[in-house]
Amino acid sequence: MNYKHTQIGYLILAVTLVVLVLFGWAHITARAEPPSYDSGTNLAVTAIMTLIIFILASFVSLQVVIDEKYLRIKFGYGIYQKKFFLNDVLSAKTVKNHWYYGWGIRGWLWPKMCIYNVSGFEAVEIILKNGKIYRIGTDEPKKMEQTILHSIK
Repeated sequence: MNYKHTQIGYLILAVTLVVLVLFGWAHITARAEPPSYDSGTNLAVTAIMTLIIFILASFVSLQVVIDEKYLRIKFGYGIYQKKFFLNDVLSAKTVKNHWYYGWGIRGWLWPKMCIYNVSGFEAVEIILKNGKIYRIGTDEPKKMEQTILHSIK
């Protein structure tokens, strides 16, 4: 049974667009200054602004793909990807994350787990045979849980 779903993080998308507009305005304003030693655009500042935009844009969506062998996750355009071998998955269940777990890629010491999330609080928790716990955020947790359970049998 194959599964493919992409969840969009609309809040992160809106923040990315606002930051892009803000950085664009700052860049245009800097270029419009009368020429002097300290006026104009700065290469380092422009590079940092570009890096920030690329990092924000990489967390706008989370794609989950389940095929015959793997459960794969990919943030945004693929700057971060991870795959889990389905034979290593011991269990899967729908869970609700606390608000303070946040979004993005998070590691928590108690309970010891890794969280991958772009929006909302619903997730599917998978426990691997080695005892590691991962939570994968989704806006259709029951469907993803059922697909994982069907695939690991």
